[in-house]
Amino acid sequence: MKRRTVRTSSNSQTSHKLLKKKAMKASKKKITAPPDPDAPAKQAQLRFYEEGLKHLQQQKFQRAKQSLERVLEGPTKELGDRAQVHIRICEQRITRPPIPPLKSAEEHYTQGVALMNLGRWDEAREHLDRARKAAPKADHIVYAMAALDCLTGEAESAMQNLKVAIQLRPENRYHARNDEDFSFLQEDPRFTELLYPERDGSAN
Repeated sequence: MKRRTVRTSSNSQTSHKLLKKKAMKASKKKITAPPDPDAPAKQAQLRFYEEGLKHLQQQKFQRAKQSLERVLEGPTKELGDRAQVHIRICEQRITRPPIPPLKSAEEHYTQGVALMNLGRWDEAREHLDRARKAAPKADHIVYAMAALDCLTGEAESAMQNLKVAIQLRPENRYHARNDEDFSFLQEDPRFTELLYPERDGSAN
């Protein structure tokens, strides 16, 4: 028996294509989201937020606070909550009393030693230099400078400062013998002569 195939007319094929096109157009309309009326306000809010963070990083707390307060006026609640946290930080820093500047030799000396312990050599030297200028005959300041010179590998300056510190106060000779800060000079014969003058019968 001969197999028959189903045939469709040209009219039915055309109508089928038209229906398919209409369905595709309808689906595209559904996918396309309507424009967000708050988009400009959200962009402005984000811009103020980024501006506020920039000022905060630069420690311009008053300007940062002003920019972040503008963020609170925007539509995005999450961004507003973040801004509120940073505003509180700004307010704390604005109301905090300023750190009084160091003035006396002892204040600079104390700060210098603290920075030495942190390994911040350049800052330590700056404070010890100021301390020495304010009190040039303070043996403990000169001794600290000798230790700093040794820690930074400046043997000549370390020897010179240590010698002055011992001249100002001979007891510094005994302190230096057990001070680990001067381990860099242990192999230097000048260091041995300075700390142990009794070995060759001379005193410095």
